Amino acid sequence: LFPEMAISLWKNLVQTTKGRILQQRRVSLYNGAHGYEEELIKKKLQQFAGGSINLSKEDNGIAILTLNNPKLMNAFTGTMMLELQERVTELENWKDGKGLIIYGAGNTFCSGSDLNAVKAISNSQASSDTNKDGMNMCMFMQNTLTRLTRLPLISVALVQGKAVGGGAELTTACDFRLMTPGSEIRFVHKHMGLVPGWGGAARLVRIVGSGVALRLLSGAARVDPETALRLGLSEETLSSSDGTRALEEACAWLSLYTEGPAGVIQAVKKVVTAGRELPLEAALRTEKDVFGTVWGGPANLQALVKKPKHK
Repeated sequence: LFPEMAISLWKNLVQTTKGRILQQRRVSLYNGAHGYEEELIKKKLQQFAGGSINLSKEDNGIAILTLNNPKLMNAFTGTMMLELQERVTELENWKDGKGLIIYGAGNTFCSGSDLNAVKAISNSQASSDTNKDGMNMCMFMQNTLTRLTRLPLISVALVQGKAVGGGAELTTACDFRLMTPGSEIRFVHKHMGLVPGWGGAARLVRIVGSGVALRLLSGAARVDPETALRLGLSEETLSSSDGTRALEEACAWLSLYTEGPAGVIQAVKKVVTAGRELPLEAALRTEKDVFGTVWGGPANLQALVKKPKHK
């Protein structure tokens, strides 16, 4: 009877802590106090339809999120931005999840924003409205991609073909990037008279350092798989450029890091997220809280019985 009682007690003890950690993860960067009008921008984005964001959750705990707008190289329409937010919410609530692969339909990743939507938003009647709409769209996507980055899943961007502009920014919202032969990541914002607006610059600095990030943004250079590996932007160059085979390779690569119980894999991601984002004292406290959710848990108790540490 003891193991059942221990597990039941453990479940009760960790529920509150888990709730608190979940709340921290879902906190938006922006709200009304920052001039952010979420419902207003949602209504605007709804007007620019096309494409879809598809999500399939596999039994092995790995989800596949597909950017599906191949005729525009998977550019984000307004409704795709809204769908991405919905899919992120779904993934936040996926208790059995361990990993996530993001990839694009039609053997290419993503060409950023649909320029038709961008032009329409920037051609609003009053310039103050234009600015407000642009800023609200920026805040909307930053909120969504920040939540994506904080998911307790190990995430991979599978880059085939081109990941440019907002597509390049999206790759930085994942923990890892895998590239296929002939693919490229390119921050083209300078050529549009812009800087990244979806959080791509801040995340890029954390991935490759400020010097490399400055070169990639100010040079707007194409980053091929070999260069990406050298810069630490990519983990590996896959052998196949074919969509199905590349996805199989990406799943095999990710499964090396998602082996084990979902609760433990999620806990690992949470402590790493805390270490990256929080000041040391807060990161240590979060690590303690997360440790409390797995200490004495089923996987821990099982390991203690099966694998004595000292032989």
